[in-house]
Amino acid sequence: MSKTGLRALLWDVDGTLAETERDGHRVAFNLAFEACNLPWRWSVEDYGALLAVTGGRERLLHDMARRSDAPPPHEREALARRLHSIKNARYAEQVAEAGIALREGVAELIEEASAHGVRLAIVTTTSRANVDALLRRHLGAQWQQRFAACVCGEDVQRKKPDPQAYHLALQALGLAPLQACALEDSPGGVAAARAADVPVVVVRSSYFADAAIDGAVAIGPSLGSRQGWRPAMEREGEGRVTLDDIARWCERMELVAQH
Repeated sequence: MSKTGLRALLWDVDGTLAETERDGHRVAFNLAFEACNLPWRWSVEDYGALLAVTGGRERLLHDMARRSDAPPPHEREALARRLHSIKNARYAEQVAEAGIALREGVAELIEEASAHGVRLAIVTTTSRANVDALLRRHLGAQWQQRFAACVCGEDVQRKKPDPQAYHLALQALGLAPLQACALEDSPGGVAAARAADVPVVVVRSSYFADAAIDGAVAIGPSLGSRQGWRPAMEREGEGRVTLDDIARWCERMELVAQH
C-alpha cells in the first residue's frame, strides 16, 4: 500500500485524538453525580478500571450494579440516562472553557491527510455531542466538513470491541478494509478494527499505556514523535509520524504486539 493506496484514516476520539478521559469525562461524571445529589465520585483509578466497559451510560449501569446505595434495578436505566445527559453537558462546558488539547501530531496528520486527498472519518463509541464539543473547539464550527464519515455511539447497537462502528464507517466511505487505517489507543478499539479487517496503528494513551495489545501494524507513544515505535521508524530522528509512515506500516502488515 503506497500513500496513494491509503484512502482513509479512521480516528478513534477519546485517548487517540485527545487525552479526554482522566481530566475530561471523569471530572464531568463527578460533576453530574454532584448535580444529582449523589455521594458517588470516581477516582482516577476507579475510572481507569471502568474503561473496560465501553460507553458512558454502560459504565454507569456497571458501577450501579455493584453499589449497595444504588437505586433498585428497575430505576437504574432512567438514572443512568439522566446522569449521562448532565455529564455530556458538563463535558462540553469544560472543553469550551478550559480546553483539552489535541494530542501531539494529531492536527498535523489531519492536515497532511487532507492535503493528499486521504479522507478522514471518526469511528468512536462516545456520543456525537462529545465529539462536537472537542472538534468544534479545535477545528471550528464547520469541523464536520473535514470528515467524510462520523460514526458515534448513537449510530451503533453494539459498541467496541464489536466491529459494527468500523463496518458502518467503511460502508459510508465506500472502501474496502485494507484501503483504510484505524488509529486507536485501547485494546477494545484495536479488537474492533481488527474484527473489521482494518489495519490499526496504536497510539498509547495515559490509561492504556501498559495495556496488552495484539494485532496492530504499529504501536507507539505519540504521533508527535518518531521515537519508541514498533516496528522502529526507518528515520527515527526528529519530527512526527507522517502519512508515509502509516502507509508503509499498512503495506508491510507485519502485525506486532506488546504485553
